[in-house]
Amino acid sequence: DEVETVVRAGADWIHLDVMDGHFVPNITFGPPVIKAIRDRTDKIFDCHLMIAPADAYLAAFADAGCDIITVHAEAGPHLDRSLQAIRNLGKKAGVSLNPSTPESVIEYV
Repeated sequence: DEVETVVRAGADWIHLDVMDGHFVPNITFGPPVIKAIRDRTDKIFDCHLMIAPADAYLAAFADAGCDIITVHAEAGPHLDRSLQAIRNLGKKAGVSLNPSTPESVIEYV
């Protein structure tokens, strides 16, 4: 219902915060929930993965219907490989930083 409400309100896309209880202390939802709500709208799904490691789950989130997959620079050892894996799945890739992480960690990507 919430997805349909924000779409009716004029949202251009839906941002989904995915938390695993390890990388961040909260737990939200995973690919099955995203897949279940995917048929409610054709709006862009922007999936922000606050999970570690993220790489093992990229295909599951892509298959669930995420259009943009954002990973944290701190969530794995090879950010460049994670971003390429997302692109190889046909999705747009994004990077997020924890507040205490300096911007310099993403200079090489």
